[in-house]
Amino acid sequence: MTVSKMTWRPQYRSSKFRHVFGKPAAKEGCFDGVPITRSVQDNSFCAANPRFLAIITECAGGGAFLVLSVHHTGKVDPHQPRVSGHKGNVLDVKWNPFNDFCIASCSEDTTVKVWEIPHHGVLRTITTPWKELQGHSRRVGLIEWHPTANNILFSTAYDYQIMIWNLNCPEQVIKNPVRTISHHPDVVLSMSFNTDGTLLATSCKDRKVRLMEARSGSLLQEGSCKVHKASKALILGNTKMLVTSGTSRWNDRQIALWDLDDLSVPLLQENLDGSSGVLFPFYDPDTHMLYLAGKGDGNIRYYEISSEKPYLHYLTEYRSPLPQKGMGVMPKRGLDVCSCEVFRFYRLVTIKSFIEPLSMIVPRRSENYQEDIYPMTASNRPALTADEWLSGIDKGPVLMSLKPGSRVEESFPDLSKDLENSLDSHRAPGRPDMLQLSYIQDQLAPKEHNEDSASSENSSRLPLSNGEDLAFCSPPKTENELRVKFHKQQEEIRRLRELLNQRDVRIKQLELEIKNTKNTQPPC
Repeated sequence: MTVSKMTWRPQYRSSKFRHVFGKPAAKEGCFDGVPITRSVQDNSFCAANPRFLAIITECAGGGAFLVLSVHHTGKVDPHQPRVSGHKGNVLDVKWNPFNDFCIASCSEDTTVKVWEIPHHGVLRTITTPWKELQGHSRRVGLIEWHPTANNILFSTAYDYQIMIWNLNCPEQVIKNPVRTISHHPDVVLSMSFNTDGTLLATSCKDRKVRLMEARSGSLLQEGSCKVHKASKALILGNTKMLVTSGTSRWNDRQIALWDLDDLSVPLLQENLDGSSGVLFPFYDPDTHMLYLAGKGDGNIRYYEISSEKPYLHYLTEYRSPLPQKGMGVMPKRGLDVCSCEVFRFYRLVTIKSFIEPLSMIVPRRSENYQEDIYPMTASNRPALTADEWLSGIDKGPVLMSLKPGSRVEESFPDLSKDLENSLDSHRAPGRPDMLQLSYIQDQLAPKEHNEDSASSENSSRLPLSNGEDLAFCSPPKTENELRVKFHKQQEEIRRLRELLNQRDVRIKQLELEIKNTKNTQPPC
């Protein structure tokens, strides 16, 4: 009789993000002495971009928020100038994804205001907004920028309505929104877009999840589950899935995963713990990682999302003895790729009045750029204008590479957009995708002439340093002035590198067009 041996093999799932860990900033890298708001609104109270950090603060008489440079860490001056133009408490702030010097805020005074931040930061209190949006009848609790269209803003208030605003208008005070969405019988708790901004998902106080077209506001689906009460909803990029955080029938904190094509029954439900704080979900579409941070918690759980069952794969969690009141998230283009940073939080710790940057790191031995964990990501250039989006055009985000020295859009959306109208009439008759050689050569000549004339014109002027005439530049007298000059210089170097890279990309594209045209033209 033969005995067959049974070998047991553990089922391991290979993942490059299995060992991601959280690395909090040192004390000198935190923002200390920040009067964080005491509002009980379930919002993040913080917004970040590669230049500035905005924090809603506690103040008497009206509402205000701080705007700090992300590089100026340490003790915050108690008399730091603020942005204070609201008559009621500020409830939410969001940076424009396509303009690092533009921020929107909403308040209990029923208004939404859009502010222009000076390039050198807030050196004096700002009270006059760039735009003021008046349309809601009760306090405004949430605002969201459209992910691909420029100057399109969504707001929702305690009047149960979602309003769409077009900021591309000459009026300083806008009283009529482009569209009003009225599908909700109660307060909207969260709003989330898919990658190209065609779909809008919301969670409401009636514990239902709604999926609608972002432009028209028409309701596509409405989902609810008796054993899951959703409080926050988040579309998971292009995975055609939606995650909600909320509570179970027994008031345990719970997350649920839904199919965007069918919101009748969740794909997955998972109970977490018995705490009472609201869970905020954050998703990274580049790494497919989902982060869960609870209000009042000190820990952050993170998972990996897959398109096949069981869909949700637990990785590990970051733990801290200090509870967070809110969280800000740095966009991908502001991360430190040299240290393999894939996500960065800004934790608002109220018990010590400080803000702690928390970096999520993928451990790698090599100090070189890791292309496998940094795919092409959304850039700070809009794919559409507001008028184009309102006319019915949809486009995905403009992509960029995070590799140092090559932060340019490799999909060339702006180049093709600029050339599109002028090139359509110059296509080769036999090959509509090829340009006539004579036209390309004619286009290259004037562009070179314009660049030569522009360079000669610039050379006749006084030399510039960081956009300022050297004749008027005085040497810095204090450490703060020296630091400001240094950051300005770094920004100027980065901008010049981007310009050089864009010019190189344009040259390569035109050379390729010439080569293709030569190959397709019949011999004379």
